[in-house]
Amino acid sequence: MGKNRPAEVQILKKIRLARIKSRFNTTYLMFKFISTHVLAKRTFYIVWIGMFTPIICVAQEAEEEVVSNVIYKGIWESMNMPEKMLVVLCGLMIVGAIYAVMHLNSALMHIQKVRYLEEYAPDQLVVTDAGVQLAPKVPWWKKLKAYWVQAMPTEKEATIMLDHEYDGIRELDNRLPPWWLGIMYVTMAFAPIYIGYQHFSEYGISNREQYALEMEEAQLRIDEFLATQANAVDETNVTVLTTDDDLAMGEMIYSSNCVACHGAFGEGTIGPNLTDDYWLHGGSIADVFTTIKYGVVEKGMQAWKTNLSPHQMQQVASYIKGMRGSEPNNPKPPEGELYVEAEEETTENGEEESGIQEGNEDEATEESTEEK
Repeated sequence: MGKNRPAEVQILKKIRLARIKSRFNTTYLMFKFISTHVLAKRTFYIVWIGMFTPIICVAQEAEEEVVSNVIYKGIWESMNMPEKMLVVLCGLMIVGAIYAVMHLNSALMHIQKVRYLEEYAPDQLVVTDAGVQLAPKVPWWKKLKAYWVQAMPTEKEATIMLDHEYDGIRELDNRLPPWWLGIMYVTMAFAPIYIGYQHFSEYGISNREQYALEMEEAQLRIDEFLATQANAVDETNVTVLTTDDDLAMGEMIYSSNCVACHGAFGEGTIGPNLTDDYWLHGGSIADVFTTIKYGVVEKGMQAWKTNLSPHQMQQVASYIKGMRGSEPNNPKPPEGELYVEAEEETTENGEEESGIQEGNEDEATEESTEEK
């Protein structure tokens, strides 16, 4: 293996030199083509010499490198700093040459286009102090607007003028604008699809079904809103609740908080009787609600506004109003003044409860006289 080492090195050197020569020949042919057709020969020789020098230097240095440098290092790594700078400079010269060729080609194409338009389309040229030039390009959005509108120029309106005239006003026979026609065509194409889907397929819904769904959705929203407004009640707008759920909740609240003073059935113990027509602080729903809310401190009844929500106080007040006339066992004697429900009270459900009045006015007068 040791004896064959010099031969392997020579083979690798020859392979690398062959590659360098191949690249050099390709570069040489490319620049020869450019110099023949576009650039001056002097420029070509400068670029050719600039490219040839570093490549030859690389080739000479490759013969002196060891096998490891030949195998593991490329051309760029094998060059020193001056050679790298020279290669970069040559690259910049190549880029400049390519740019010059492209610029020259663009100029020649422009000249050829101007000559062609002078002969076949002079209206697309503009004469300026600098000479004949192309007319400025119309922006794409203006072209798009002109296509979708297709308005007739004012100077050509005489060609579409109709004989119809009224009060000095003449009518033009303008064609329908493409944007309007486009909307109409899209609508015509969409109509059969919509009708088939909505009225003949199992996926669409009719107007009645849509109305029913919307009403259900609206009712859900109303219920949600009313649920948020349940605690917005006070003594100025409170009404008697009549639903079973509200009365059951009022009974539960009464049993938990009011039985000790008013008895399990409202017959009264420490507090007054709640089943008769006599009230110490008024017998309307607003009065009962106010008494529950603010309490009667001087008689030992606390204010429940800190323990119960407004809706809960409305529920228990409605339950207490429903105790009237229940006639429990061992009722406490009447206290306060006689209250007669002569006015109608509006319930939360929108129903109106007629005032109940027991006895005639003479009996009420006699009873009040006896109390006095």
